[in-house]
Amino acid sequence: MTTVRLTMAQALVRYLVNQKTEIDGEIVPLFPGVFAIFGHGNVTCLSEALEAVQDDLPTWRGQNEQSMALAAIGFAKAKRRRQIMVATSSIGPGAANMVTAAGVAMANRLPILIISGDVFANRRPDPVLQQVEHYNNPTTTVNDAFRAVTRYWDRITHPEQIIPSLPQAIACMLDPADCGPAFIGLCQDTQEIAFDYPEAFFEPRVHHIRRPRPDSGEIARAAELLKSAKKPVLIAGGGVRYSAAEEALTDFARTHGIPVTETIAGRGAIVHDHPQNAGPIGVIGAASANVLAGEADVVVAIGTRLQDFTTGSWSVFSPEARFVAINAARFDATKHRSLSVVADAREGLSELSAALGDWSAEESWMLRAQAEYAHWNEMVAAATKPTNTDVPSYAQVVGAVNRAADATDLALTAAGGFPGELCKNWQVKTPGTFDCEFGFSCMGYEIAGGWGAKMADEGRDVIVFVGDGSYLMMNSDIYSTVLTGHKLIVVVCDNGGFAVINRLQNFKGVPSFNNQIEDCRIVNKVDVDFAAHAASMGAYSRKVESLTDLEDAFRWAKGNDRTTVLVVKSDAYTWTPGDAWWDVGVPEVSERDAVNKARADHSDGRKKQRVGV
Repeated sequence: MTTVRLTMAQALVRYLVNQKTEIDGEIVPLFPGVFAIFGHGNVTCLSEALEAVQDDLPTWRGQNEQSMALAAIGFAKAKRRRQIMVATSSIGPGAANMVTAAGVAMANRLPILIISGDVFANRRPDPVLQQVEHYNNPTTTVNDAFRAVTRYWDRITHPEQIIPSLPQAIACMLDPADCGPAFIGLCQDTQEIAFDYPEAFFEPRVHHIRRPRPDSGEIARAAELLKSAKKPVLIAGGGVRYSAAEEALTDFARTHGIPVTETIAGRGAIVHDHPQNAGPIGVIGAASANVLAGEADVVVAIGTRLQDFTTGSWSVFSPEARFVAINAARFDATKHRSLSVVADAREGLSELSAALGDWSAEESWMLRAQAEYAHWNEMVAAATKPTNTDVPSYAQVVGAVNRAADATDLALTAAGGFPGELCKNWQVKTPGTFDCEFGFSCMGYEIAGGWGAKMADEGRDVIVFVGDGSYLMMNSDIYSTVLTGHKLIVVVCDNGGFAVINRLQNFKGVPSFNNQIEDCRIVNKVDVDFAAHAASMGAYSRKVESLTDLEDAFRWAKGNDRTTVLVVKSDAYTWTPGDAWWDVGVPEVSERDAVNKARADHSDGRKKQRVGV
């Protein structure tokens, strides 16, 4: 057996460089880059290995460990999980910062390879700088925090261990059912050790993502149930996008006369004006989709984990409705007594369509869906209509940008008020041009995720919608995008705090408290100059004074050659209607009459919930 002597860090990097994947017939690197912040846990060995291959595996320096990992996740979403970025940090706080990002990837079923430094395997210098000691378990380090938020976890204490570990990590990240983040901790002394690795370990490999096909019996039973339906509805989840099943979805819907609704992750699977489109479903969805869901007798859920924002905490559907779940993951396919079809979304739809033959739902049901959707779009037109108001609503800001945007521009957001306002009001012109991170609803994903999305596709503009709260939480990757030349258009809506959670607080009977800046414990009321702040990081910026000015400013931003930030003062209390009910904890007893009334109303809402059987 021919061997090559390398340090463990050098061997790990060489292995990553030799992993390839096929995308639309082209062989490309499976790992096209590394986001890195170096510290004593990874700078002396891992950085030495990465520096030597920087032309084949580019390293990008982040400003914050969490945000660089979020950028990697934004990249993975834009690449439909077909390429994977690496994020590496030192030990201690650098690693702990990435735990939040791992949660984002875990919740959204997205691949990222997280590599962190760790303590010394030989324990000779213990405790080392940044080591968190557990008195009764010396094997526990900060890196154990990743166990709860990763699909694959390993700690390398001997250089030979990467030989079985790395292939398993990759297999997990590329598996349509198990897809999620992988974590590998590298003990500092293990990184430096040289080992005679088999040269065969480094042979180039091209990975092909499997498309699991459904069991024929499951397809037959699903077709039998669907043929009994009078009012069927389709729910398109994120799995439709990752399967590249958009065309299969619309063909299925058109052939069998079934309206299509979308989850937050599935938004953009179908274009706005498609005749089968019935709108987004759930808590921040369209009234049209929720009305249809309430009447549906058979619901076909495709590539969705049926999160509570999709199901209205399981209040949207009739108790008698039956579910067919097409999902690559058995775990998701069996939820709520669904008739499961464990399969890739595209293949599942294709085979189910063949089993249905010429069956189609009654035409009157599709006409009903189109009428409800038309009524919803009238509401959207009213909500987004430009007016002479001094302080525009989020919906009006979304509408103004939507009108000026190109068909291929990517709209991207994550938390606060924008997920609801974009899901309801953004009119998708081309499939795959919408990214709302709401599996973890992570404040701070917006700008960082936009950086990764732009890196994944430099041929289109990425429009980041972010509130002042999320901007203040994580904004430093504006500087990253200026440094690296990955231009974003960032729309900052300043409504004076955490306005959407203030809305929920008020709706459940609690007076405004600790959400809007004016309702916090403060001494000096200071307005942040977001435009000046962005400019200090090298971005172009402009304060927008009106909706007309916003459209002009957006066109200016389109022509700029670097990240441009547009700042709009916005209304903190005007939101687009159409919400479904959502279950949250409301105090059972309170001295406030408003809370007691909210509790009574909420208890009535819980009576509409389906139980999990």
